[in-house]
Amino acid sequence: MSFEIVSSSGRARAGILSTPHGDIATPAFIPVGTKATVKAVLPESVAQAGGQAVLANAYHLYLQPGSEIIDEAGGLGTFMNWPGPTFTDSGGFQVMSLGVGYKKVLSEEFAGSGKKGRDGSDLEVAENKIRRAHVDDDGVTFRSHLDGSTHRFTAEVSMRIQHELGADIIFAFDELTTLLNSRAYQEESLERTRLWAERCLRAHRELTEQRADKPYQQLFGVIQGAQYEDLRRKAARDLGAMNIDGQEFDGFGIGGALEKENLGTIVSWVSDELPENKARHLLGISEPDDLFAAVAAGADTFDCVNPSRVARNAAIYSPDGRFNVNTARNRRDFSPLVEGCECYTCTHYTKAYLHHAFKAKEMISSTLATIHNEYFTIKLVEQIRQSLIDGTFEELREEALGRFYAGRK
Repeated sequence: MSFEIVSSSGRARAGILSTPHGDIATPAFIPVGTKATVKAVLPESVAQAGGQAVLANAYHLYLQPGSEIIDEAGGLGTFMNWPGPTFTDSGGFQVMSLGVGYKKVLSEEFAGSGKKGRDGSDLEVAENKIRRAHVDDDGVTFRSHLDGSTHRFTAEVSMRIQHELGADIIFAFDELTTLLNSRAYQEESLERTRLWAERCLRAHRELTEQRADKPYQQLFGVIQGAQYEDLRRKAARDLGAMNIDGQEFDGFGIGGALEKENLGTIVSWVSDELPENKARHLLGISEPDDLFAAVAAGADTFDCVNPSRVARNAAIYSPDGRFNVNTARNRRDFSPLVEGCECYTCTHYTKAYLHHAFKAKEMISSTLATIHNEYFTIKLVEQIRQSLIDGTFEELREEALGRFYAGRK
């Protein structure tokens, strides 16, 4: 077994996810190293912050430097000098982000608009975006955001790339729809993703046999279905029971555009249908309220670029909410970003120094802010895990969220 549950409360559970490069104590936040680097920080800093694993992006690494180069280097972990477990996503996210330019998590105001694209497709392109990806039943044709060259991903291509990248946990190729797609298109897309999942299992088995000298890579199926309960449950049942030539999914990713307001509900639908003894990874989530909602609904691991992305804009996470260290009141504040925080930044630097570094546009500003934000998010999920073991999850949830969002009331 690659996943063991050690404690549970309702749908929420604490567990151990085992990989060839070490165990991951869950629930766990997985920092995103899109291009084989968590932006602005060393791998050693990620480990020091408590990171147990990192997630990289198959699409970006395929384009640059090329998955075959990473394979020659000994795999993703060796290439980026990360000794622990690694994840890679399938490239399916680019179907939406490159294709239509919308974010993964959408506010309810966007749901159900039913827009039609100028090219006759189901969805209009987001404002100021260019459609770079086109989906058909066999795969996705897209133009590189780097040089405009044309490429094609299929289930088999995604599996080959991810095997060459060598991550411990990889994801099946899927089509990520948005909440603006029609119900009819969601049904069509769900069936397309189901068929791609079968092809991924078959290709994964073949590649595993061909590369028998490499450590086994766990393949996670990705559950789509947007905001529709029947589609989400169907997808979870289909992939949960899928077996191609003896190959099953080792775990599951919960994907798709989500209404933030319904995140917990959607994850709970999926959790109810998936096998209990396999891990569930929620793709692209990191805000405190989302983390608590997802854990309560049965998710085990999460990844998101947000902690590092907002850090580069001087936004700092604290137990009392997010604040901008760039503001004038921090110019002469010689206290740490967060009193009592044990991250490297807070134990060595002050708000005044980070204020100066951001104003001076020094690169160290992004480094120090990222270290703190990753530490904050990782430690919050560690607290959630311990609360599940101690039986204090609801108390922690009320206290942590009440404090973090107090200023928004």
